[in-house]
Amino acid sequence: MKTRVTNLLGIKLPIIQAGMIWCSGWELASAVSNAGGLGIIGAGSMYPEILVQHIESCQKATDAPFAVNLPLLYPAIEQHIESIIRLKVPIVFTSAGNPKTWTPALKAAGITVVHVVSSAKFAKKAEAAGVDAIVAEGFEAGGHNGREETTTLCLIPAVVDAVNIPVIAAGGIADGRAMLAAMSLGAQAVQVGSRFVASNESSAHLNFKNAVVQAKEGATHLGLKKLVPVRLLDNPFAQQVRALELEGADANQLGTLLGHGRSKKGMFQGNLEEGELEIGQISAIIDEILPAKEIVENLWAEFKNARKQILSWHVLNS
Repeated sequence: MKTRVTNLLGIKLPIIQAGMIWCSGWELASAVSNAGGLGIIGAGSMYPEILVQHIESCQKATDAPFAVNLPLLYPAIEQHIESIIRLKVPIVFTSAGNPKTWTPALKAAGITVVHVVSSAKFAKKAEAAGVDAIVAEGFEAGGHNGREETTTLCLIPAVVDAVNIPVIAAGGIADGRAMLAAMSLGAQAVQVGSRFVASNESSAHLNFKNAVVQAKEGATHLGLKKLVPVRLLDNPFAQQVRALELEGADANQLGTLLGHGRSKKGMFQGNLEEGELEIGQISAIIDEILPAKEIVENLWAEFKNARKQILSWHVLNS
């Protein structure tokens, strides 16, 4: 299937794996890219030397395009940028910061730049900064989220109408039905996070993967809004966050509770009591851990089946 995004990124299928901290290493990225989508290495949880190792390993594991996700507020971002340029990473997805800062340098190096936003307002600013495409991520998504709390169903058409560059839909997408819905709203591809957390190649701890598979409706909520809004899977740490917020805690109090290494403790080390567990609402329909290749294949088959079903309804009612 050819779309503006598949043409831009040089991929076969309009399926992109999100660059999630502690979950998206070279094994997952290369598996998704080899399956015809776009795999992304999540640099936000990596020291500079670790990112270099993951890029080099990914380059050995796939000849297909892959990307690095780069949170722009990362403390050692200059080192990440230097490594990305030196190692000739073809695509960078930026997030959590001002795209004006690094987009010119990345594009001068011949790198395609995609920026993640949660509103039409910031989509316009990203387009003005010169990015090549936008990821519009709705309130349903896992991890760090937008303060506007706009759902994917509302966000995608608003962003599509606001910009001229291609739009990638994210947030609440774990099967082909949601993919078809997003693309019907004008998206040219989808970015999938939570579904790939529960994959064999994900670097998430097995405890976290199993917790995602066991999650039910209402198992996540948006917390830490006075710091950086993040969607959390319910556990004792998330309950502490919620209790503090109900008491009116300020950013300093929440920051003290969060401390350092909380997300690593939960998602990478598997501490389900004290760790921060970031996952999307769509975890409620994820019921098994699968190989990344099978996830890509399932998404594509479900998308085609859903599209065929819609067309059959149209024929029946015409």
